[in-house]
Amino acid sequence: MSIPVDTVMQTTQTPSPTPAAQTLDGRPSASWSWVPIRSLGPRHRERITAHLISLDVSDRYLRFGYPATDAQMSKYVDMLDFEQDEVFGIFNRRLELIAMAHLAHAAVAPIEGRPAMSEFGVSVLPQVRARGFGRRLFEHAMLHARNRGVEMLFIHALSENVAMLKIARRAGATVERDGSESDAWLKLPPDSFASHVGEMVEQRAAELDYHLKLRAHQVGEILGVLSEVKTSMGKAAHIAEE
Repeated sequence: MSIPVDTVMQTTQTPSPTPAAQTLDGRPSASWSWVPIRSLGPRHRERITAHLISLDVSDRYLRFGYPATDAQMSKYVDMLDFEQDEVFGIFNRRLELIAMAHLAHAAVAPIEGRPAMSEFGVSVLPQVRARGFGRRLFEHAMLHARNRGVEMLFIHALSENVAMLKIARRAGATVERDGSESDAWLKLPPDSFASHVGEMVEQRAAELDYHLKLRAHQVGEILGVLSEVKTSMGKAAHIAEE
């Protein structure tokens, strides 16, 4: 997953850690840093499609379990149920979706002896990997799920998807491998006042970050147009002088 280092806007202030940045026993996660994670809706389908199509064949294989074609991923995006499930994303300062996660609340049928679960899936562009975005999206999903009464988070991944399984294990998940595929289960603690406040703070901060990027993007476009107009006028004046 790749994107230049300067594509992610750096915040000037780092807010205090919220429950999303903590381990299940309440201890702060190691090497924690805030990342603006925004909830996505139907109006983001085009950006979600562009993000997924940017993945190469091997990344598509790891994300979906098969080398999905552009048409198959477009169909997947069209079928996203934003009312039932939760979709989260991280935008760079160009408002490109560089990482996203899908938390499917009703996609997993209950397994005998296990509570109802929500399934987690994530993808991060090659250019921005190794920055902890996958882990932060997983932590955000944990917080969001527990605040909605979900008891267990489920991950189904190819056994070769080492990065995803490592994130699950670090969070305390039980991973069971069956040949080329692995399943991970993570029991979530019940929600609390602190967990709800933490999610609310994260959501509002992420919304503010997005709107600041949007405003900067719009200003940049206006300046670009003014620059083109100025250049055109300069050329016209030069021709008139000749």
